[in-house]
Amino acid sequence: MLSFTNSSVTEELFTFSLLSLSLSPFKMSDASKISESPNTKNKYEKIISNLRQDDGWKPVGKLYEYQGFWYGPSLVRNVISAQESFTPQPTDIVLCSSPKSGTAWLKALAFSIVSRNQVNDSTNPLLKKLPHEIVPFLEIELAQDSNNRNLETPFVATHIPYSSLPRSIIDSSCKIIYICRDPKDVLISHWNFDQQVSGIGSESFPLEEALEQYCKGIYPFGPYWDHVLGFWKASLEFPEKVLFVKYEDLKTDGPFHVKRMAKFMGHPFSIEEEQQGAPEKIVSMCSFENLSRLEVNKNGKYYLPDLPTFENKSFFRKGKAGDWKNYLTDGKAVKFNQIMEEKFSGSGLV
Repeated sequence: MLSFTNSSVTEELFTFSLLSLSLSPFKMSDASKISESPNTKNKYEKIISNLRQDDGWKPVGKLYEYQGFWYGPSLVRNVISAQESFTPQPTDIVLCSSPKSGTAWLKALAFSIVSRNQVNDSTNPLLKKLPHEIVPFLEIELAQDSNNRNLETPFVATHIPYSSLPRSIIDSSCKIIYICRDPKDVLISHWNFDQQVSGIGSESFPLEEALEQYCKGIYPFGPYWDHVLGFWKASLEFPEKVLFVKYEDLKTDGPFHVKRMAKFMGHPFSIEEEQQGAPEKIVSMCSFENLSRLEVNKNGKYYLPDLPTFENKSFFRKGKAGDWKNYLTDGKAVKFNQIMEEKFSGSGLV
């Protein structure tokens, strides 16, 4: 379990009320009550009707290409709405990722780092809530109302690519953390997750079809390479604003990268905290092994407007690096790697 003592750094930290998070959580039903005006709805429908379409990623159905990336119809509307209306707080930290790249893990780690001096073993919201309930998605809960969240929690999450983020985020003082993962593991996780949620099995959507779609970049929030490269290049150009983190590096040396994240977010660990093993405790608290066995993540459900109801356990499948080896033959892996190497060529990203 996770517990920390107060340190001299506490007074310098951005403070917020975690008690209010526990007592007044964001309610998914609140988001579903937000409605579009007829004029806005017609405007979005007109935009969507002119977009390129594809239905090859069968568990999701029809996808639409908007600004070079693929979305379901409701997400296209939400992305446009967020671009037009989202207003971040100056202190917000935007947690970004391609789907199935470690999003829940990043949320848990970032939240635990910032809140470490306000929670203990019994009050940490992660013990009772899915990380996605603590940190809302820009393109879902916040798409039409920037304030539809606990404003005392300085986090927003998104799968929206860097090039399509609202200008209000790009031009603000907000910081961005992006997590990327081996694309072969992302493919396998995405394929398994979408089958589970949609009920469409591998007989109707075999891995070979998913691999073909993935390599064409036509799947939700794809193409993968453009998604990753957008944030990678931004992290090189604006290192004070964008931090790029690799899933596999977190697996290999979690405490080092937790300290790196803490410093970037303006919440560095004190010498005393490091001596007491605070970074290691956060890594342990947020580990797949710990989070996946919590009651809320074994039997809870996650409700989102305009999307299926998710079982929390669907977000905790294996949490391993290299699981793709159990699914892809050597030949398919080599071909996949060749495509990715070509896409990332010259970027400096390995």
